[in-house]
Amino acid sequence: MTWLRAIFAAGLSVFLPGAGHLVLREWLRALLFGSLYFATVWLFFPIEEMAAAGSTSEMMDLAADVDMLSQLTLIFVTLIAALDATFRALGYPPESTDDGDAGPSCPHCGKELDEDLEFCHWCTTRLEPETGDENADTTEEEPVRS
Repeated sequence: MTWLRAIFAAGLSVFLPGAGHLVLREWLRALLFGSLYFATVWLFFPIEEMAAAGSTSEMMDLAADVDMLSQLTLIFVTLIAALDATFRALGYPPESTDDGDAGPSCPHCGKELDEDLEFCHWCTTRLEPETGDENADTTEEEPVRS
């Protein structure tokens, strides 16, 4: 399931950088990569001329006439977004909290759990209830006094 999620997030990020991070609930990263993508398009592509084009084929001709550096910049942003979404979906880098007050964490994805739920609301892994030794016989035998 994790690989399928990683491939899906990477595919969405190739289609639109930041979309794969939305699936992973990485809101700030989605905003960062989406903004970076649109800023790159706005800076390097002739948006006004493309908007004024009469047909889609004219628009594609204008986009194809953009220099190689601009195209490589857009490809670089898209590639980095896809790789980041893939690694995030696979759990790299592992998120560790050094807080001693942190609650229980998911054994599958490592994120903090809601104690009221029987599953992880981040990765939907079903959690087994903790079986404590509450019912164990803890009474000690009293010594016999004579």
